[in-house]
Amino acid sequence: MRPTQLPLWLTVGALALAACDRPSPEPRALQLDEANQATESIASPESVEDPGQPLANVAPAPEAKTAPASESGECPANMVLVEGEYCPKVKQTCLRYLDPPGRFEKFRCAEYKQPAECEGPKKKMKYCIDRDEYVAPGQTLPENHKSWTHADQTCRAQGKRVCMESEWNFACEGEEMRPYPYGFKRDPTACNADHTDLVDAEGNLKDRRVPPGTYNRCVSPFGVHDMAGNLEEFVTIDGSTPARPAMKGAYWQPSRNFCRAAQTAHDRYYNGTETGFRCCADVD
Repeated sequence: MRPTQLPLWLTVGALALAACDRPSPEPRALQLDEANQATESIASPESVEDPGQPLANVAPAPEAKTAPASESGECPANMVLVEGEYCPKVKQTCLRYLDPPGRFEKFRCAEYKQPAECEGPKKKMKYCIDRDEYVAPGQTLPENHKSWTHADQTCRAQGKRVCMESEWNFACEGEEMRPYPYGFKRDPTACNADHTDLVDAEGNLKDRRVPPGTYNRCVSPFGVHDMAGNLEEFVTIDGSTPARPAMKGAYWQPSRNFCRAAQTAHDRYYNGTETGFRCCADVD
C-alpha cells in the first residue's frame, strides 16, 4: 500500500516499517545494538522474487571453505583485512536532520555528535571482507537482482561466506564508530546515494548502479568501497538460526544510509534492481 503525502524522494516506494522486525531509531540519540537496530523504512517499488524453489528443494551449495589468508596475515586478492575492537552497542547522537518537519524529519541525519559512545564492552574482531561489491567475471557493474541465497551460493563457491551483520558494521564504521563510512557529516556527493530521479516512465526503479570505486570518497576507515549507496547488500544477522538475512547500506535513493541501519523486511529469496552483496572470509 502506497502511503500518502510523502516527500518527492519517498514516492517511489511504500513504507516497510510495519513489516520490519526492528524499530526505527529513537529521536536524536540512536540506541543501536545487534539485537535492536534502526531499519531502513523504504521498500523498493520494483522487485523480482527469486525464481528458485523453496529452500528445501534448492540444490545444496558447495561445502563452505574458508579462503585462506597469506602467511603474512594479509587477505586474499581484492579483500581487505579488518582488525580491531568492535562495539556491539553504540550510541550515535544526531545534531541536525536534513528533511523538513513532518513524518520523515528524523529520517536522514546531516551531522552526528563526535565522538560516538560505546555502551558496553567491545570485542576483538579480525577477518577479511571484499573491498568491492560482487562483480561477476567479465562484467564492470556489481551484480544486482541477487538474493541472500544467491550470495550464500556464490560466496561458498569462492571459499568465502556471507558477511555477518557485525562484520559489515565494523568494516563500514571502523573503531571510530562512524555513522557514515566517510565520517560523521552526511555528504550527498560522497557515495552513490541521495538521487531523486528514481523511477522510469513505466513506474519501475531505475538502475543507477555504478562500477566499484567510481565514488572515490565513498571509502570506509578500513578501505572498503561503496558501503553507503550503490547496492543494498545482503548479510546474515548475528546469532540467527537458521540464518536470517538483513540488507545493509541502502542504495541510490535518499535513505538512511548509515552504517548500522538494516532492512529486515525481506526473506532469503527476495531480490530486486537494488540488491547485491559482498563476501567475507576468516583469517586462518
